[in-house]
Amino acid sequence: MTKPKEPHFADTKVAHFLRGTFMGLADAVPGVSGGTIALLLGVYDRLIENIATLATCLTDVVKGEFRQLWAKLRSIEWRFLIPLLLGVFLAFGILAHFIEKLLDNYPRPMAGLFFGLVAVSILTGVRMVSTWSYRRFGYMVAVTAITFFILAFSSGQIQDPSLLNFFIGGLIAICAMVLPGISGSFLLLTIGMYAPVIEAINDRSPSELFVFGLGAMISLGVSVRTLRWVLSRYRDSLLVCLIGLMVGSLRVLWPWPNGVGVVSEREDEIIKGTTLGWPEDFSDLFWPTFLAIIGFTLVFYILRYEKKSQNDLAGEPTESSI
Repeated sequence: MTKPKEPHFADTKVAHFLRGTFMGLADAVPGVSGGTIALLLGVYDRLIENIATLATCLTDVVKGEFRQLWAKLRSIEWRFLIPLLLGVFLAFGILAHFIEKLLDNYPRPMAGLFFGLVAVSILTGVRMVSTWSYRRFGYMVAVTAITFFILAFSSGQIQDPSLLNFFIGGLIAICAMVLPGISGSFLLLTIGMYAPVIEAINDRSPSELFVFGLGAMISLGVSVRTLRWVLSRYRDSLLVCLIGLMVGSLRVLWPWPNGVGVVSEREDEIIKGTTLGWPEDFSDLFWPTFLAIIGFTLVFYILRYEKKSQNDLAGEPTESSI
């Protein structure tokens, strides 16, 4: 396995751990995806290549081809992969503790913050499309409309989810690592499993986390090679569909009237987060809007700085925006 040249930081365990930390922070919040951060930090292709090799090891175990298995295990860049994933998991776990409390107490301001973060992710996705056409624009509009319409029937957060719900959540959430431009946490929020997963992490529920992780591993093993093939041949078409998915899913993050949706203090009552409304007063308007602007601006300039750094290292002219 050839080792691609990285444009950022030193090739050390500490540097890879810090990269993983940034990815984990992004994965914990429904907004910019960990895959996007990996792409901006110059390790996306390297990460996918190592994960793809690791996924094929499971096939070798089933087939009993242990000599080939050993050769693949030796080819994996463990000094890169282990610190990176350790940073992802630690950052995600630490931030999850604070996010659960904020979602319970401030659902509307948090929805505003997430709205701003996803808006940046949409802008980043638009910039990733190399060539726009009327057909691709039509794909984006169609996916946006379909997603927006389907989410109108969403019942909000899933209360007392089964292990099957966690398994499906794991299948879906791994998209954050495989696909740059879309957040796995955002997809979990869309299907009503974001809060239950955060709660399971904070409560250290072994059965739920195991099933969630099992779903993620199976999805990763099946999808990483398929998605890599699709990205190599239909990259722009896939990206415009993902942009449409994110735009249509902003319905989940519209702050009013219920924010991201909450579980009422009354037993078995779920308040939907896809109902559309308007703020009740100035305070109700101010905080979600303020946090949306803060989230958008902060991440926008971080991404702009990373883009400028890449251009400087590559000797390319700096663009005016990300």
